[in-house]
Amino acid sequence: MAVDLLLQALAAPRRVEILRLLRRCERSAGEIHRALGDVTFGAVSQHLGVLEQAGLVSARREGRSRFYATRNEGLQPLREWLDEMWGDALARLKRQAEAEERGEPRERAPGEGRRQRARRRAPARRQRRRTR
Repeated sequence: MAVDLLLQALAAPRRVEILRLLRRCERSAGEIHRALGDVTFGAVSQHLGVLEQAGLVSARREGRSRFYATRNEGLQPLREWLDEMWGDALARLKRQAEAEERGEPRERAPGEGRRQRARRRAPARRQRRRTR
């Protein structure tokens, strides 16, 4: 669930831009709004809310202002998920390379079936029909 929230939060280019603004130093919502230029303050506030809910930024109040900073630990669930995915992919690649070294047939990729193999052959069939 945490990874879903992170991916949804990072899917909007404006939110990524806000994270870049906050990477080096804490900023007020007003500063972020001025730095973005063509976005309403309300939109900036909504983006900040999504980033805060996803755990990517923290907010603190000082008088009437809210100051935002990135939370480095907020990306940890995404890092772990990517490491897990990458580890699985590397393990599959290792098995495939070892099988090829032994002369065994290529291991099918997950989800690869007849339809995908047929699609790879389809252009050749179309060419034959045209040349008749």
